[in-house]
Amino acid sequence: MTRINEQGVNVAVLGATGQVGMVMRRILAEREFPVKDLRFIASSHSAGQTLQWEGHDITVEDVEHADLRGIDIAIFSAGGGTSKLWAPRFAAEGTYVVDNSSQWRMHDDVPLVVAEVNPHDLDDVPGRIVANPNCTTMACMPVLKPLADAFGLKRLIVSSYQAVSGAGRAGVLQLKNEAQAALDQGADKLVFDGSSIDFPEPTKVVRTIAFDAVPFIGALVDDGSEETDEEQKLRNESRKILHLPDLAASCTCVRVGVFTAHGMSLNAEFEKDVTPDQARELLSKAPGVALSDIPTPLQAAGKDNSFVGRIRQDQAVPGRKGLALFVANDNLRKGAALNAIEIAEVIAQKHFSEQL
Repeated sequence: MTRINEQGVNVAVLGATGQVGMVMRRILAEREFPVKDLRFIASSHSAGQTLQWEGHDITVEDVEHADLRGIDIAIFSAGGGTSKLWAPRFAAEGTYVVDNSSQWRMHDDVPLVVAEVNPHDLDDVPGRIVANPNCTTMACMPVLKPLADAFGLKRLIVSSYQAVSGAGRAGVLQLKNEAQAALDQGADKLVFDGSSIDFPEPTKVVRTIAFDAVPFIGALVDDGSEETDEEQKLRNESRKILHLPDLAASCTCVRVGVFTAHGMSLNAEFEKDVTPDQARELLSKAPGVALSDIPTPLQAAGKDNSFVGRIRQDQAVPGRKGLALFVANDNLRKGAALNAIEIAEVIAQKHFSEQL
């Protein structure tokens, strides 16, 4: 480990050289996380690199050969397979693991946490593993939690418009290459005969994504529903985080030609009457939420909050028991890295207060 301060907690970042790991490193510094010692860990492919953090040179360690003793909190952003293998090994050494993959989210003894919504679920972490939700779930939760508490959330329909960065660097590169190829062939052709553009073969998103929308993210679930796993994550994770096991929820996930930040169209039905003015008043005070007349992914990119707007009565719901609204949130920041750091902050306060 690299000594940073005399007090604080010993922290490790697994997947430190990846796209989300890079954001995690930056947010640790921005939020002045109480780091005593810091380690960056990755696969053998990235091991040996030297990364700068707050004036310190830290050599990236190979997880296969790393000494796991003495780590208080490890923040994982390295994929489900890696987490399945290594999270229990870190936990066995007494480490609290904050995992950013989907591997542990639906395990009964693993808390699934959005820092502003259910931090009390971190009071007891029996297996020392905590899960970070999917980025679409994450964006919606700070908005839905206060509304659910006040009016009783009954039914939820979400259409997501997700940035290519959610598919990793390969998704970003696909959009960049396709957009460049299309522009090289002429903007007029895009407007009047876009189908004749000679696009490169898709490399990550299943269809051409430049100047398009692709209603398929993830893999089809083998249960006859014809949903993707991305769509089921929002329903199942929302139920767990909000402690609403019977919440009726449906989601259609769409990949769009945007580099960073997701948009979500929400139609929420409640047990009690609610007006848009009541919702705006409540959300204006909600942690992690920012009101916006017309929230967009570009507005949310690089920001911490879930931006919410276009709040109006849902005309498809009888009476005044439904709301329609739109949410935008940075999928790399709050949707992955920031919430993981915020979870780590709560763990530090709850379980390592004597070291701070």
